[in-house]
Amino acid sequence: MRENTPPRVNEIEDDDAEEIIFANDVPPDDDELEMEEITMEELEARYGYLSDVEENTEGRFSQSPERDDAILTFMKHKSAVFGCSLHPTRPLAATGGEDDRAYVWNINTCEVMLEITEHKDTVTDVHFSYDGTYLATGDMAGELFVHKLQESESGPQLTLRKVWEFSMGDMTWMCWHRAANVLMAGSENGEVYVWRIPSGDCKILPGEGVRCGVADLTGDGKRLFVGYTNGAVKLWDLKSCTVVMEVDAQNPMAQQTVILSVACEKDSPFYAAGAADGKIVFCTNSGPVGAVEADGSVEYLAFPPSNDLKIVASGTLQGQIAIWDYTKYNLRTLCDHTFVEGDNSNKFQGGITRLKWLSDHTLMAATMDGNVIAFDARSGARKFTLEGHMAEIYEMCYNPHENILLTVSEDHRAKIFNIPQLGD
Repeated sequence: MRENTPPRVNEIEDDDAEEIIFANDVPPDDDELEMEEITMEELEARYGYLSDVEENTEGRFSQSPERDDAILTFMKHKSAVFGCSLHPTRPLAATGGEDDRAYVWNINTCEVMLEITEHKDTVTDVHFSYDGTYLATGDMAGELFVHKLQESESGPQLTLRKVWEFSMGDMTWMCWHRAANVLMAGSENGEVYVWRIPSGDCKILPGEGVRCGVADLTGDGKRLFVGYTNGAVKLWDLKSCTVVMEVDAQNPMAQQTVILSVACEKDSPFYAAGAADGKIVFCTNSGPVGAVEADGSVEYLAFPPSNDLKIVASGTLQGQIAIWDYTKYNLRTLCDHTFVEGDNSNKFQGGITRLKWLSDHTLMAATMDGNVIAFDARSGARKFTLEGHMAEIYEMCYNPHENILLTVSEDHRAKIFNIPQLGD
């Protein structure tokens, strides 16, 4: 993993490692610094077990998983894969990763249609536009490219042509508008860029030098709910580029740690923000209205498609999947995913990296253990488990029309799964 790559979830606490101090702080003398000269063969023979560990670490993804429920596996990436997207109408997927590559490929054959090689840093975001006309890719250094999908002049073959590019400095997130060819991206200094594609006309939501880490678009597409690393959240009006609601340090309900996740309720002006200390704050257009405490850092928040139950789901790095009643601001259900289904060894499945609602009653969770697990949100009971990845899942994308799921992982792979019939 290179220096600029997003930290793995299980590396977040590396800074807490104990400091090593020499006894009495006495530096060794020159004689003690003399080193024995040995050959590489002697070194490998003496510490052969270390070489074995390194080889096992490097080679662990070359093996096949014990169980693989995927109907197709894409293996062109040479390193971790962070971003993915499914085309809304065509059998196409796009993926991007630590190898500085983005691919567009056929989800039935794995045939590569386009390899984007212009990125010079880890590709963290790849997204088809709402109607599938464009594909946007972005890397950590802030190099953004948009390609247009079009029929080839010589026949029915589909081609992709680059129509726009931009260099914005370090990028933290990127997404398309849900109903227009408008691309948005956040930056390390807190600015949010809003472009009309392909003209490139740009608006900037100003920052204050604080990293803008996460954002979500409101259901009507007119406002953007943004979370910052200083614990503040802002609701921006995209037309006027003004803040219409803000919760900052002066508000007694404000979060005190980094905002890791935000979500907007689809059909009403209701918002949720989750922080590293486990606090989830609920807001309306007027400001914060309630809060709950999750068990661990809130990696993801998600409202159901149509929210008759008035609930929101949270997933934490410590492994809690909670369903909250936001009318009473209390816990409704806990989904038990702690141990592997049917495994008597009680192997812990790790933290939650992503959540996705399949319906108003069925919630999917991606784990650090590489599984996708679906739950009945009313009872917390497990519905099904999809296995196949050998490391943490970083992103997943669902196509409800085809009932398929695309996942990408630290194990260098992208996988396509058929979703079982739910019977809700």
